[in-house]
Amino acid sequence: MEYTRLNKAIAETGYCSRREADKLIEKRKVRVNGKLAEMGVKVTREDEISVMGEVLTKTARNIYLIFNKPIGITCTTDLRIKGNIISYINYPERIFPIGRLDKPSDGLIFMTNDGDIVNKILRSRNNHEKEYIVTVNKKISSDFIKKMSNGVPILDTVTKKCRVTRVNNYTFKIILTQGLNRQIRRMCEFLGYEVTSLRRLRIMNISLGNLKPGKYRSFTKKELKDLLALCEDSLKTHDSF
Repeated sequence: MEYTRLNKAIAETGYCSRREADKLIEKRKVRVNGKLAEMGVKVTREDEISVMGEVLTKTARNIYLIFNKPIGITCTTDLRIKGNIISYINYPERIFPIGRLDKPSDGLIFMTNDGDIVNKILRSRNNHEKEYIVTVNKKISSDFIKKMSNGVPILDTVTKKCRVTRVNNYTFKIILTQGLNRQIRRMCEFLGYEVTSLRRLRIMNISLGNLKPGKYRSFTKKELKDLLALCEDSLKTHDSF
């Protein structure tokens, strides 16, 4: 019979991350088969795990959703925050966002209950492309495109080189391979521009397509297979993000 560490088993249900599971175990809020769990304990699929009285099932199906987040929705699992993404979607099973997308921005974000895939994507996210379409408040110059592409000093670092393409006088597309906090907005601000709209179109191999704002759909089998393959390849680079 296959044994799994308790924190990993909890994370696989989508309840929380492994680190958060360890904290719950330390606070003696986790039981296995009715008994208080100790750190480092291993479990099987036959064991019953409960957190603060709520029974978790390790055999829950994995959920992978593509969501077109509207402007004004906050990417948090804190239900006390008005306009939180969880209450907005109102999915019948527990899910959470992978990464974040600013409240004033819209577009593609992944939702899942699979803690393992979250760790894989976030650990290696600097290797993965994210594509955005951005509108700014004044005409885009050639100098702006060049500087955005070559790197801009923000947050005590210089952004990595990226691909920037002008769409029209006020709109450009940008493909990033890093995920600094409010990166595109900060880059534009440094160059004297203000972002008036920002939409994420693609993460890795998965595009928003024609999905309407506020709607979601499941990954296709091919999308999930290709995404997992990209994650496995990138883990070899030992990124610390």
